[in-house]
Amino acid sequence: MSRIIRELHPRHEGAFLVAQSVYSHTWPNGLTLLAERMEHVRSAAINFLLPAGCAFDPPNQSGLATVLSEMITRGAGDRDSRALSLALDDLGLDRDEAAGMFNMRLFGSTLARNIPTAMELYADIIRRAHLPEDELEPIQMLALQDLQALEDSPQQKVMVELRSKYYPHPLNLDRRGTPEGIRNLTIDAIRSQYEKLFSSRGTIISVAGNIEWEPLRKQVDRLFGDWAPGMEPNRKFGPNNQCIEHITKDTNQTQIAMAWKSAPIGDADYYAARGAANVLSGGMSARLFTEVREKRGLCYSIQAFHETFRDRASMLVYAGTRTERAQETLDVTLAELRKLPQGIDPDEIARVQAGLKSALIMQDESTSARAGALASDWYYLGRVRTLDEIQASIDALTPKSILEHLERYPARDFTVVTLGKSPLNVV
Repeated sequence: MSRIIRELHPRHEGAFLVAQSVYSHTWPNGLTLLAERMEHVRSAAINFLLPAGCAFDPPNQSGLATVLSEMITRGAGDRDSRALSLALDDLGLDRDEAAGMFNMRLFGSTLARNIPTAMELYADIIRRAHLPEDELEPIQMLALQDLQALEDSPQQKVMVELRSKYYPHPLNLDRRGTPEGIRNLTIDAIRSQYEKLFSSRGTIISVAGNIEWEPLRKQVDRLFGDWAPGMEPNRKFGPNNQCIEHITKDTNQTQIAMAWKSAPIGDADYYAARGAANVLSGGMSARLFTEVREKRGLCYSIQAFHETFRDRASMLVYAGTRTERAQETLDVTLAELRKLPQGIDPDEIARVQAGLKSALIMQDESTSARAGALASDWYYLGRVRTLDEIQASIDALTPKSILEHLERYPARDFTVVTLGKSPLNVV
């Protein structure tokens, strides 16, 4: 069924009148097309979310989704790898292909007039990829190098380890996979996963820019309307874990990572959770930066952020410090987290709102960001939020609303992972 989700009231932007409309169409095979017409731009972005992320990697072939995302553009339809690359480059596409937890994302932005041609190319990539056997080994080598580079990036390493301990399988997987899993890959396994997971059921195509809805819908119908739906993947997982872990590494620095339960997207507390994260870590005047780094000089980097899945969310904190100051860094950080429910100042809320609104405005002006936001909203919520709705949620933030959220989602039951010479005490 095809419908217009909303016709936004035209707004003035400088001397120009800007009108934007958002449309959706879902086919019987489970494919959804979303589009936002942005008349004030000349560009457009096209975004594909396919249910083929690393959560579906076979147990002994962890890393398959990431390798597949690298292979997917190595020839498709009647073009070999070089011809396909030239065709994509001739459109001036700024593009990317990457595997996430549950979805593989293919993205491209270009001049709006090039979107129909880009859609034809992506239809070949998604439905008729070559996946040539001679490309597998060099891509495996690159994947192994990426894993090796993780050992030289302690901040990334400790966050990967935190997620591996905190979340249940498969939410604890790292998209990079494992050395053993990557070495176990065969071209037959990759082609089998492609045939099994690349299907219309759950796939979201989103387009934003100066486009026309009806020609776009008809083209997608022609290219994907007969695409067969695949199986419905399992998306029910166990509870998160609580633990304290240390990874010994002979270094002069100690990395600290921690996580605890928060409110997921779609929850009434979602923006209060994001507000709390930004009070802690929303810039150089935020609490953790001020109290841990600036006043005491305990660490060179500290940040807090909110991470969401469909059914759960977490607050995460990272701090990197010298080994001799690690215990004090952890103690002061925990004290700040526990002190947050004691009170929040109105000027902190004003700063948080300004930051969230600034990000919203920047998103509204970018075709790439809008295409991504359309697909993200549909994936998480089954609908597209209006910008007015998001702004109203930001405007509704108050010290009281965040403190009430912290009563429901207190900073406690931490999972803490440290990486360095010696373990730390969590009290």
